[in-house]
Amino acid sequence: MTAADKDAPEPATGISAVNEEIVRTLARLLGETNLTEIEIEHGGLRVRVARQSIVTAVAPQAPAVAAPSAVPGVYAVADGPMDPSKHPGVVTSPMVGTTYRSPEPEARPFVDVGTQVKAGETVLIIEAMKTMNQIPAPRSGTVTQILVEDGQPVEFGEPLMIIE
Repeated sequence: MTAADKDAPEPATGISAVNEEIVRTLARLLGETNLTEIEIEHGGLRVRVARQSIVTAVAPQAPAVAAPSAVPGVYAVADGPMDPSKHPGVVTSPMVGTTYRSPEPEARPFVDVGTQVKAGETVLIIEAMKTMNQIPAPRSGTVTQILVEDGQPVEFGEPLMIIE
C-alpha cells in the first residue's frame, strides 16, 4: 500500500451513507405530502430537510377605466376566465385541511360536474386534525365546476366548487 492509497477518500459507508438515504427519503416525503419541512431525530442523529416556498407578492391594481365608446351604452368587457371566488355560486372551504370527494377511497364521489344537489346535501369532506368534516351544499342547484382534486390540501376561504 502506498502513501497515495492512504490519502484516497474511502467510499461512502457508515453514517454518511445512512444520512444520504435518510435525506433522499425525507425529500421524497416532502414532495408527496406538500410539506415544506421535515425533521427527525433518532439515536443522536438529527436530520432536517426543508425546501423554500416561493411567495409572490402582488400589488393591487387600480381598477380599469372603460375607454369612451363611440356607441352610448356599450362598454368594454375584459376577456378571460372569471375569478371563481367572485362567482355567486361558489362553495368555499370553511377550514384548513385536506379535501376528499368521496366518503371512502374506492367509493363514488359525492358529486360530479352536472350533479343536481339540494341545500344541505354533502358535496365533499375536509379532514382537519384527524376529523372528517362534511361540507354541505349552501344552496340547491347544479354543480358546474369542481375546483379541487381528491386529497388536495386547502386553505380557509379557498373556492372548492361552483353550484349554479
